[in-house]
Amino acid sequence: MRTLEGVRRSGAALAERVGDPAARFTNPVHEARTAAILGIALAVAFTACFTTGVLSHLIQYPPSWFAWPSRPAGFYRVTQGVHVTTGLATIPLLLAKLWVVYPHFTSLPPVRSVGHFFARLALLPLVGGAIFLLVSGVANVARWYPWTFFFPRAHFWAAWITIGALVVHVGVQWATSRAALRRAAVAERDPVLVRATSGERRGFLAGVAGAVGLVWVATSGGTVAVLSPLSALAQRRPGDGPQGLPVNKTAVGAGTEELADDPTWALTVEGRVDTPLRLTAAALAALPQRSATLPIACVEGWSASARWTGVPVRDLLALAGAAGDAEVQVESADDSLYGRSELNRSHAADPDTMLALLVNGEPLHPDHGAPLRLIGPNRPGVMQTKWVTRLVVR
Repeated sequence: MRTLEGVRRSGAALAERVGDPAARFTNPVHEARTAAILGIALAVAFTACFTTGVLSHLIQYPPSWFAWPSRPAGFYRVTQGVHVTTGLATIPLLLAKLWVVYPHFTSLPPVRSVGHFFARLALLPLVGGAIFLLVSGVANVARWYPWTFFFPRAHFWAAWITIGALVVHVGVQWATSRAALRRAAVAERDPVLVRATSGERRGFLAGVAGAVGLVWVATSGGTVAVLSPLSALAQRRPGDGPQGLPVNKTAVGAGTEELADDPTWALTVEGRVDTPLRLTAAALAALPQRSATLPIACVEGWSASARWTGVPVRDLLALAGAAGDAEVQVESADDSLYGRSELNRSHAADPDTMLALLVNGEPLHPDHGAPLRLIGPNRPGVMQTKWVTRLVVR
């Protein structure tokens, strides 16, 4: 406490000699009410991103206590669409908030009380974490990785740090923001912030809202199909790609471009089964088929629906004599990080979880996983394994 008091006195003495640098910022929107309004908008946006992001992480890397259901079929499409589009729209919000409050960063004395010290301390992980999440998130949407760390894990833990700092920041600033929103004369007493007229504030906030809307429209075409013609910055659009579906990883990129024409290819079903199976493409096509309209919902936010036809996984499990509560590991000819995925009990038993041979009535294109791919309801696209070669029943 003595150290904090010493810093406060030193800062106050310096401010008396040279003046408070923050006083030089006289733009009328550098005030508490504008900061509070933007802070509420950012808190809502970050909470939405945090909730949907943690959910996506749990789905892809489930702990033992978490079981993601297979229904509603398009629910993940919605949650991940919200995650990405909200994250992108948060960028102008964050820039506006930083612009409004940045005079506060230079104010003297730098520490005025214990509460003020913790408020400033929480800004380091809050601002740093927010910038990291948005920059790395945009890079992931663009599939550009100029780093060596594993993005999902880093993004996940950075989100927890940032949301923790946000909770601290809200707690420290609660009284000030509440008073500002009640139109109390907080700004007049603050040596850093200057009161803005209602018209100036509304004009500034309208500009910020317009920027948020512009970013949302320009980037949401991959998620909201009706916006596709207007989304100049959308990473993927429904209808683009072979057979009208976007592609992230091609057969050439996976080294599986010849698999569709390989006469030796066969699907094996093994593990906890009474009768291991080895089925060629012709044998699979001879089994009872099922068709369903299901979305591919990518973790980068885009999604697209198609009509898939193939053999339900539960029918293959029954044919092999697997237990009714079986879980399945799906393995691909692609031996990369995402060359396998898991089907929990709900997904393995769902009639629409299938190994597809056709899409929209046509044989699968190699880029869509020919000769065989997994497709199921309410799953991230990265878990809709392509170029399937084996099911391991557990």
